[in-house]
Amino acid sequence: MLVTTTPNIEGKKIVKYIGLVNGEAIIGANFFKDFLAGIRDVVGGRSGSYEQGLREAKSIAIREMMEQAQRLGANAVIGVDIDLETIGNGSSMLMVSANGTAVCYE
Repeated sequence: MLVTTTPNIEGKKIVKYIGLVNGEAIIGANFFKDFLAGIRDVVGGRSGSYEQGLREAKSIAIREMMEQAQRLGANAVIGVDIDLETIGNGSSMLMVSANGTAVCYE
């Protein structure tokens, strides 16, 4: 399945627009990760645990979007947009959503 952020596929003809598809993933941050990230914020550096969690959530959201498109008979998703949103009390959870348009191309 081809997935692109562009509104078209270079050198290919889109023959059918199926519709909007999406996928979501929510990741929570536990207290220990928050504590270590806070220390890194003070002394500098990157939070590897948060980065890994974010990569995993992004991958899940994109995979769910692709699976939905495939179930609808698409062979590509165009115009993909990935959004991040904090949810919950104290912003302890992060939602990653991937949205795009399922299409058939030849």
